[in-house]
Amino acid sequence: MTETLEQADEGLVGPRSVTWQVHADPAMWVGGIRSLFLQALHPRAVAGVVQNSDYRTDPLGRLRRTGQYVDVTTYGTTEQAHAAGARVRAIHERLRATDPVTGERFRIDEPELLCWVHCAEVVSFVDVVRLAGMRLAGPQLDRYFREQRAVAALVGLDEGSVPGSVAGIRRYFARMRPELAATQDALEIYEFLHRPPLDGPLRLGLGVYERLLGHLAYSLLPGWAIRLYGLQPYPRPAALALLRALRGLALLAPSRTPFLGHGPGILAALRRLGAEAEPSPRLLPAD
Repeated sequence: MTETLEQADEGLVGPRSVTWQVHADPAMWVGGIRSLFLQALHPRAVAGVVQNSDYRTDPLGRLRRTGQYVDVTTYGTTEQAHAAGARVRAIHERLRATDPVTGERFRIDEPELLCWVHCAEVVSFVDVVRLAGMRLAGPQLDRYFREQRAVAALVGLDEGSVPGSVAGIRRYFARMRPELAATQDALEIYEFLHRPPLDGPLRLGLGVYERLLGHLAYSLLPGWAIRLYGLQPYPRPAALALLRALRGLALLAPSRTPFLGHGPGILAALRRLGAEAEPSPRLLPAD
């Protein structure tokens, strides 16, 4: 039997949150890829990925795991979200990498690196969803960043150290920009995100993926990030038109269409909470 919202565990943010509505938008697929381009501009963060990840042999693995993590921390129960965070912390605690410039060994779970990955991710989500056509006012954006502090805490960050407003995010990126660069590791990630080494039938769709998702996501980076990469994006008007067309087509698909409709986390949440928990831009809180 489905429980009411008052009886059931709504998870970290719940159906009345900005996060609940934003993370159900189909443009999140592009936002997730865009976040990886942005994250790769931090030399230590990308070194940690390149030196520890199996993305070369399992090209879809990291994208899939990232999507699953966002899914469960948004739509799962509180227990499921905390369990997912504990798994991530356990992995990070074991990992070390070498700074390619100084040769210094460092921990992957340094707070500065965790905060960078978090901020690059959440700002990419809302930037792309807004560019795709979802209307989010300033107070709603502030609320989204406040809500995401609880997710940041799952990986070991102090909530108070994580930007929780539009102004805070802007100050954070202004402070971080002098530390960012398109290193060789970043360019390797750029190539990977454009043409992951797929085998079998998936390889047949690689050209379509590169044009419709890989290069589109890159082209939606902020101008300063594209200048750091130094590689040509789609013209901005073309990128926006393509993004909005893809989102429009995805929104026409039934909610249970694989890859375009609701993911397993949302479907499980609807079974747990009932139809009133269905994500919709109409349910965005006013402030």
